[in-house]
Amino acid sequence: MHTVVVGTSGTTADDVIAVAREGARIELSAEAVAALAAARGIVEALAAKPEPVYGVSTGFGALATRHISPELRAQLQRNIVRSHAAGMGPRVEREVVRALMFLRLKTVASGRTGVRPEVAQTMADILNAGITPVVHEYGSLGCSGDLAPLSHCALTLMGEGDAEGPDGIVKPAGELLAAHGIAPVELREKEGLALLNGTDGMLGMLVMALADLRRLYVTADITAALSLEALLGTDKVLAPELHAIRPHPGQAAAAANMSAVLKGSGLTGHFQEEEAPRVQDAYSVRCAPQVAGAGRDTLAHAGLVADRELASAVDNPVVLPDGRVESNGNFHGAPVAYVLDFLAIAAADLGSIAERRTDRLLDKNRSHGLPPFLADDAGVDSGLMIAQYTQAALVSEMKRLAVPASADSIPSSAMQEDHVSMGWSAARKLRTTVANLNRILAVELYAATRAIQLRRGLTPAPASQAAIEALRGAGVEGPGPDRFLAPDLEAADAFVRDGKLIAAVEPVTGPLA
Repeated sequence: MHTVVVGTSGTTADDVIAVAREGARIELSAEAVAALAAARGIVEALAAKPEPVYGVSTGFGALATRHISPELRAQLQRNIVRSHAAGMGPRVEREVVRALMFLRLKTVASGRTGVRPEVAQTMADILNAGITPVVHEYGSLGCSGDLAPLSHCALTLMGEGDAEGPDGIVKPAGELLAAHGIAPVELREKEGLALLNGTDGMLGMLVMALADLRRLYVTADITAALSLEALLGTDKVLAPELHAIRPHPGQAAAAANMSAVLKGSGLTGHFQEEEAPRVQDAYSVRCAPQVAGAGRDTLAHAGLVADRELASAVDNPVVLPDGRVESNGNFHGAPVAYVLDFLAIAAADLGSIAERRTDRLLDKNRSHGLPPFLADDAGVDSGLMIAQYTQAALVSEMKRLAVPASADSIPSSAMQEDHVSMGWSAARKLRTTVANLNRILAVELYAATRAIQLRRGLTPAPASQAAIEALRGAGVEGPGPDRFLAPDLEAADAFVRDGKLIAAVEPVTGPLA
């Protein structure tokens, strides 16, 4: 376990993953502590003046016109957290909450929010203790940031509400803080608002989705190559000179990956040696690099947006370098929401083309000599018939989830917040999409490896053979009579999710892009 040092200039995707998924410890840099103290001094000076300043000495949102007297300001900060912690529905995953908390700390540490250093340190202490606030599925419109999810986290900081301990047991947050020697925070001017106003939840989910999808796009190149091989297709369509004349970088990378997997195959190129020779392969095979490549380029764009947001300090109002405290709209989630939706569209298409290849492997009229449904004794055995049904159901759900959330907006806060991003919703559905894509590719892997093994007398590519052996070594059985399929499919899903397919292939192919 390494330590992530939080400074004033943002963070990296790798640091988010380390904290969210690997439990990395967090430290505040000396620079961040100094910036926090300096900005706090500015806020306290403004709080002492008679003129109202939004978020410091006023109410919030549609209630911003009321000037709050000094003796009520601590109560105001507590109240905004309590009232905004209004989420409902199932609990959000631990890794999402940790990412959200860490990214809010990243903005707090920038010195642009006016939060005291001790508040930031307590945020770090809670993460380091493995305490995870209970956050619910519904409550964020993605503007002003992920309000309800962040409020549930701030509630834990105050020692209120429920949280999950490092042992996975949910208890009152105050008990967990006391057990780890952490004193609850009493919020002061501006601090409650500063803990709630950010795109941190949707950004954290974007960062983790990007990491997962990069793995899945490489996985899809491998499974597409295995399917091409099982269908006795041609690898001539993967030639680099063909992709050079349409210079989309993702397309070239996908074709190069497939070529590397197929190198040395004894199955490719037989498409003109059959009783009904093919002039060319079906689109789901021949156009695999074009579809996967477009998705890769979408990932690159989304990664650029994520990097910009990771470098941002998102709050309202903010303390500027010249000492001004200004209201702004930087909490609006549109930049993040758009790419979250775009990724869901690309992933749905990748899942769709993988399912079409699987269906082709199972259809005796289109599989070029393979048994119906890859069954051992068709009629007595059903083979992988229903595995494809499961895959199709997953694809259908992905298509529904590809409908953009960011195209919607429901006005709130008495029309003060009259246009919202719905970025949190876009992120939540993308998480389901990513999990479904993993399962779909696992089914294609399961079908393609079985089909290759049924091509007796023909030698697969060394990389394909390595994939087959690794999958069988993981407890996923090969061709044979019907058996209880769900455990095999679950094992294949874990094999893909853990990166074991890529790990099995790359020693043969070299690194895949």
